[in-house]
Amino acid sequence: MNLERVVFGFVIILALAFTYAFVMGDIDNASHHNVWLLTIAILINLIATGLKLGDRSQVGALLLASSLVADLLLITARVIWVIDENQTALGPSPESMANIVSLAGGALLASIVTVVILVSDTLISRR
Repeated sequence: MNLERVVFGFVIILALAFTYAFVMGDIDNASHHNVWLLTIAILINLIATGLKLGDRSQVGALLLASSLVADLLLITARVIWVIDENQTALGPSPESMANIVSLAGGALLASIVTVVILVSDTLISRR
């Protein structure tokens, strides 16, 4: 068993899990979505992106591209949260929360694509 591959897979799946954990709940209810889950999802996704750098294969390029999409969407969601939180004392409005969760949902989809590519590449390489 290759420890490097175990860590790589762990971080990829952890990024997916944190993004999923943030997205779950009513889309427009801010109390169902924790800002720290979003922040941790961003950090784990950035770590996952860093692990994907340097792979020069076509699969590596797809993994990096999907990870960059997830990073961009999660960071945009966090920026919207910060901007909306500074405008009101009550936190994000339901409309802004729907936008934030929708962006995180897009990141979730990009993370699912990453895991599907990783699993399919692993299954193909085992044969």
